[in-house]
Amino acid sequence: MKPNFSLRLRIFNLNCWGIPYLSKHRGDRMKRLGDLLNMESFDLALLEEVGGGPGRGGPAGGSPPGRPQAGVRHLPAGVERAGLPAPEAEAAARLPRRALLPEEFTQHVYTLNGYPYMIHHGDWFCGKAVGLLVLHLSGLVLNAYVTHLHAEYNRQKDVYLTHRVAQAWELAQFIHHTSKKADVVLLCGDLNLHPKDLGCRLLKEWTGLHDAYHETRDFKGSEEGCTMVPENCYVSQRELEPFPFGIRIDYVLYKAVSGFYISCKTLRTTTGHDPHSGTPLSDHEALMATLCVRHSPPQHTPDPTQGPAERSRLISVLKEAWTELDLGVAQARWWATFAGYVIGLGLLLLALLCALAAGGGVREVAILLWTPSVGVLLGAGAVYLFHMQEAKGLSRARAELQHVLGRAREAQDLGLESQPALLLGQQERDGGEEQ
Repeated sequence: MKPNFSLRLRIFNLNCWGIPYLSKHRGDRMKRLGDLLNMESFDLALLEEVGGGPGRGGPAGGSPPGRPQAGVRHLPAGVERAGLPAPEAEAAARLPRRALLPEEFTQHVYTLNGYPYMIHHGDWFCGKAVGLLVLHLSGLVLNAYVTHLHAEYNRQKDVYLTHRVAQAWELAQFIHHTSKKADVVLLCGDLNLHPKDLGCRLLKEWTGLHDAYHETRDFKGSEEGCTMVPENCYVSQRELEPFPFGIRIDYVLYKAVSGFYISCKTLRTTTGHDPHSGTPLSDHEALMATLCVRHSPPQHTPDPTQGPAERSRLISVLKEAWTELDLGVAQARWWATFAGYVIGLGLLLLALLCALAAGGGVREVAILLWTPSVGVLLGAGAVYLFHMQEAKGLSRARAELQHVLGRAREAQDLGLESQPALLLGQQERDGGEEQ
């Protein structure tokens, strides 16, 4: 690779709000989104909640000649076969003219994703995942990730907090283990996390990703970079009452490894309306970033996660996440135990009803109560199995956090121990030079 290598990428990210039968004006919005992507000629468009492939409500503008498309929906396994309906799982990418088709593209489904009995929220049925595209651009390897985490429905009483933290950790681990050969890592998506939320801090500290909103010197868009704003006619004004400017839950995050330097030259957001037609493209605001990648000598790009202050922040957020997952494990086991007791009582009730029916005394009543008793028993069994699986998933994530936390503490202790030795060695060298 040439020493003066440089690459400019225009990135587009949007939660399209393309849920069939539920999203308003879906067809019209998707058509206008396709037209916008073709008009602006973005190098890479990473989308969530697309809602379907061509002919099923996806962006209808098509691709200009020579601009290939790739997406999680084209995986051999298929989105539907993975148990992820298209509205939540699809990620579409439009690649630059100079790019080859992706070397790899895959998806990873999150282990935990809400509760099936919370039917009115629907996250469990829609599914959540992270998609990965591995691109080779002028000799540079770019890993582009797109994801959508579980929604937050009540900030004061967030019953999904533990699952969202677990998803953030699973996402961080997926990026950590799949990006070892990448020169540049890019993550876009609807994280459903405020910038200071535990999941967001955990993701950034463990992966070392930088927030384009904080890094860019040229920002234009909604106040404080918010991606759900009260000016958007599709947004629930009641939900945004505590946040007069809106909330920032969609992100463009990136980093480069040693040998490369990446910066965000510009970052734009829509402000509650389509920049061309006026009506919103979605209930979320679009993010448009211009990233510049250039070659840089390795010594000029030290690892930002190795300093004492960075290790201290990492240890702090790992502790906080471990505590949250530990509480989640305890709660999941409590519900599983409760469901186990209900199963035991249900079995006793069924045995009693069988005895009464065989005796013939109150046979009609016993038969009448048989159906609801079986229903309660089956329901309790389903709840028991679900929460046992939830406890296992949270326990695995907690064990991973415990391991990483132990390694981080060891590194911190070694760093503290080595500092006095380094100072003593420096003093001895200085003394020898004076003599």
